[in-house]
Order: sequence, then C-alpha cells, then structure tokens
Amino acid sequence: MLFENMIIMSNNRLKIGITQGDINGVGWEIILHTLSDSRITELFTPVVYGSSVVAQKYMSTLDEEEGKVVFNIVASAAEAQQNKINLVECGEAKPTPGVASKEGGKAAVEALERAVADLKSGEIDAMVTAPFDKEMAQSEEFKFTGHTEFVASHLEGEPMMIMCSDRLRVGLVTIHIPVAEVSKSISQEKIVAALTTLRKSLKEDFGIVEPRIAVLALNPHAGEGGMLGSEEQEIIKPAIVEAFESGILAFGPFPADGLFAAGGYTKYDAVLAMYHDQGLTPFKTLSPDGVNFTAGLSAVRTSPDHGTAYDIAGKGVADPQSMRNAIYTAIDIVRNREAWAEWSANPLQRFEREKGRDVSVKDLKLPEQEEE
Repeated sequence: MLFENMIIMSNNRLKIGITQGDINGVGWEIILHTLSDSRITELFTPVVYGSSVVAQKYMSTLDEEEGKVVFNIVASAAEAQQNKINLVECGEAKPTPGVASKEGGKAAVEALERAVADLKSGEIDAMVTAPFDKEMAQSEEFKFTGHTEFVASHLEGEPMMIMCSDRLRVGLVTIHIPVAEVSKSISQEKIVAALTTLRKSLKEDFGIVEPRIAVLALNPHAGEGGMLGSEEQEIIKPAIVEAFESGILAFGPFPADGLFAAGGYTKYDAVLAMYHDQGLTPFKTLSPDGVNFTAGLSAVRTSPDHGTAYDIAGKGVADPQSMRNAIYTAIDIVRNREAWAEWSANPLQRFEREKGRDVSVKDLKLPEQEEE
C-alpha cells in the first residue's frame, strides 16, 4: 500500500510500537528507511523499542536524499508525542552486522518484551516486529520458537499466523513444527478451529462480509483417493464439511500445486494451509513484500515477511517495503476492528444515532414489538 492510498484523518493519534529485531540483521535498516520519510508521522505516532546507539550505527545506510532520523527519547510509550519519532531505550549491545550472536538475540528479546508489555497494557495500539534469529534469541528466559508464540503467551486468544497482501491471504493450521510432525498434529477439530479463526479475522480484521476459504490438502494430488495418504479423506474433508455446515464457506481440499499454479487461489478470500512452507512458499513467491499478521489475539501484531537477512545486513541495500506494509496493515486492522466493534454493537442504537436521535437500546422496539 502506498502513501497516496492511505486515509490520514486522525490516524496519527495511533501509537504503533516497532521493535528493533536482531541488531545484527536488517531490522534497523528497514526501520530507518521507513521512518526517514517526513510524512510518516502524519499516519501514526511511531514508538520504536531499541537502542539509539545501535540506531546511530545504521544511520549511515540511509541515502543522502532520505536524511537522518531524529528520535525523541522517552522513558515509556506513555510519554510518546505526536508528530515525533519516539524511541524507548532498551536492547543495547555492540552490533556486528551480518554476524549471528547471542548478544544480538538478547537485545532483540529485550526490545520485544518491553513492547509486548506496552501492547498488553494498551500503551500502544499495535506492534510491528522487525525480524530476529530464533536460534540466537533462545535462552533460559526465552524458550519460544518465534514472535507468534511469545506474543500469544502474553495476550488473550488463540493465535493464527496469516500471511497477507493485496493479492493473497494464507492462514496456517500448524506453524513452527518439524515437517515430520505435521501429519500427527492436524485433526478435524484443529482444522475446524483454524477455519473459524480465519473466518473471524477476515470479517473483523479485513472487512470481508462473508469470506470464501480454500483449504489445501496435505498429500500430493490430495491423496489420490487414499493411494498417497488418507488424511484428506479421514481428517481434512470431514473438517471442511463440518465447517461448511456451521456457516463457514470452506472448500476443498485442493492440491497446493494446482491451486496456486493455475491461479485458482484468486477465487477465494484466503487459503488455509496445513503447514508452514506449504503456505509461505507460494505466498512469498506471489507477494514478496507481504506481511505476517498474528490473528486471533486481543491486540494487533504484524511483521515483515522476511528474516534477518544477515548476508546483506549493514550494506544499505535492504528493501523496507515489507516493513512499510506491515505498519500500514497494522493501522488498517486496528481501524477495521474499531469499525467492526461499532458496527456489531447495539445496532438499533447505532441506527437511531445515525438519524440524529441518541437514544438507549431499551427505548427501541423491534418490529414485532410495535403495537398494532
């Protein structure tokens, strides 16, 4: 999404937290490139969680025409000011661009923890996370397989990873588990729950009135009638039938290669994949600047759809577009949730208010209650 397509209005009152990610990856570069545009604070109030010392290290990666990013250092998100780029100091360590290190992972986790605490307390309206190295982040205090799992452990709800772009949305039944464990990790109940979460998110977070969802098979050729696997017949198809009977417009199971190669995915509002690479490989191919959104939780978290990119870190060539899109998507989802809450709460009262009469629901009568 481009700046020209954004509805500015009063969006800059929204505080969007941005974590620095791994200080040895491209996190700070894509953050600085994004925030160097002087128009950015018209869209939202940035609250960056990270080290100003590390940020200064990467400031040289900006082009001359971009200018420098000036931070307003604050003790907490509560002190963040509109029309300024605010920074909560945390996660300082000596950066070594392109080199994976435990120090880099620790600094990323410290920034993440500060941001999640503020997200949970409502000090920020949404959180955008720069990438970190899952292995380097591991410690006695942090034993999570990714951002999704950590954020979910602090917020209400059941998380679902949704990769989204203007072209495609892909939800996942399983996330960060070995491929060898996928088959035994899926069940009819789990797929129905995933379809329920995905439908809810598509309606409330993306504003789709009644979404159509394509469900992928697990095995090649959707199992070929059981010759290449029985999961389709025994688990996935029954789950689709159950979901459809409950009002979810779910279809399939479709062989993944055929659905994407033939463009069949364009007929649906989202695709539900059984495992990580089954969904992310075609998504990243079709939407290289896409966004990772953690749906199903009480607060909004998005991130770029790429990793730390150690191979190009510090060289000034990292593309910030996915970070920009992650921020724009977070803003859109917050607004869509607000609109959904307004639309779905007390509909009769809202109808009267729109006509200029601010009345209580108890004062309204349904048609069948009207006196003849």
